[in-house]
Amino acid sequence: MQAAAPALVAVGFLMMTQVKNIDWDRYEVAVPAFLTIAVMPFTYSITNGIGAGFLAYVTIKTVLGRAKEIHWLLWATAALFLLYFAIDPLEQLLGV
Repeated sequence: MQAAAPALVAVGFLMMTQVKNIDWDRYEVAVPAFLTIAVMPFTYSITNGIGAGFLAYVTIKTVLGRAKEIHWLLWATAALFLLYFAIDPLEQLLGV
């Protein structure tokens, strides 16, 4: 595990160099990007961060009335992430 730490720091650094390319003036882009960046370290999960970003993007575009701009593959991916996030609460609710 300790051998992977420097590689993870390097990957994180390279990812953060791309933050300057995000259009922070367009909140339908900025909010999902911010959630993706923020959720990853707080949940210790890259998957959770990416899922939060996908769901936020689809939700914001839909609320703004631009649902037709969303590609069907993005809809499918967001639906799968919604299922991914719903599995644990559903299992707890059902006592599984």
